[in-house]
Amino acid sequence: MKYQQKVENWLIKCFGEEIARDKTERCFRFTEESLELVQSLGITKEQVLELVEYVFNRPFGEPHQEVGGTMVTLAALCGAADLCLEDAANDEYERILTKIDKIRSKHFSKPQNVLSPIPGNLI
Repeated sequence: MKYQQKVENWLIKCFGEEIARDKTERCFRFTEESLELVQSLGITKEQVLELVEYVFNRPFGEPHQEVGGTMVTLAALCGAADLCLEDAANDEYERILTKIDKIRSKHFSKPQNVLSPIPGNLI
């Protein structure tokens, strides 16, 4: 089974179909994780905010191409940071398999049906 399908199956098992397929929630969580990655590698909030202004002042991209660009730049970043993309992905997948109850409990203890990029915050 391909990695993406394994993760989708885990999401459905952990959160249910509706949350697993919620594009906005997935965008928020992807953004959160990508920011945590660059923060761990020394990028500052100010640098990120500069990039936010740059990106959001440009025309929208095409999702398929942007996924490709994301994967290429993630692989390049891993190379520059001496990290193995595949090992990191597989290690995290194995870790979350053992944490379903904890992750599910944390998620469902937060306010539900609140559209916010911040986990658990009310707008």
